[in-house]
Amino acid sequence: MHETREELQELQALLDASLSRSTSHLRSIITTDSTLTAEQLTGVLTGMCTLALSTVTAKGEPRISGADGHFLHGKWHFGTARTAAKARHLAARPAASVAHLRGEDLGVFTHGTVEILNPLGGEPAADWPDLLAYLKDFYGDDLFDWDNEVVYYRLHPHWMSVFAPDLAKLTAESRS
Repeated sequence: MHETREELQELQALLDASLSRSTSHLRSIITTDSTLTAEQLTGVLTGMCTLALSTVTAKGEPRISGADGHFLHGKWHFGTARTAAKARHLAARPAASVAHLRGEDLGVFTHGTVEILNPLGGEPAADWPDLLAYLKDFYGDDLFDWDNEVVYYRLHPHWMSVFAPDLAKLTAESRS
C-alpha cells in the first residue's frame, strides 16, 4: 500500500460521493455490503492490474483497449507506447474511463481526466522520478526506452465505484 492517511481519506470521500450521486439502479447493486472502503481497496489493488481503458476518437467514437494499471496513491497509473492510438486520443481528449474486473468478485470503475507524467520534451510530473523507480523495479530497467518509447498517465478520478461482494475471497486470493 502506497497511500498516505490523507490520500486514503480523499479516496474514501470520492467513493462515498460517487455512490451517493449514482443512479438508484447502481445503488441497488453496490451497497455498503457489496463494496470496499478505501483502505480495503488499496489492500486489494496491489501490483499490476489489467485495465480496460476507454478513450474517444476525434469523431466521438469510443475505443477500448487493455493497459497495465498500477493503483498508487489512490489513483490509477498506466502507460502505453507513444505511437499508440490511445496515446493520440488522450493527448487530444484527456477524459478517460477505466475498469478493472476480476470475474464476478471485483469491479472497479473509474471516470476522470488523465495527466501525462512524462511528456516528450516537456517537464515531467514532480513525482515522476519516484514513479519511474517503482515501474523500473516492477518491469526492469531495460524493458523500454523509458524516456522516448513509453508515455505514462495518472487518471485523476471524478467518479469511482467498487463492486466487491466478498472481501474475504479477495484477500484470500491476494495471499495465495
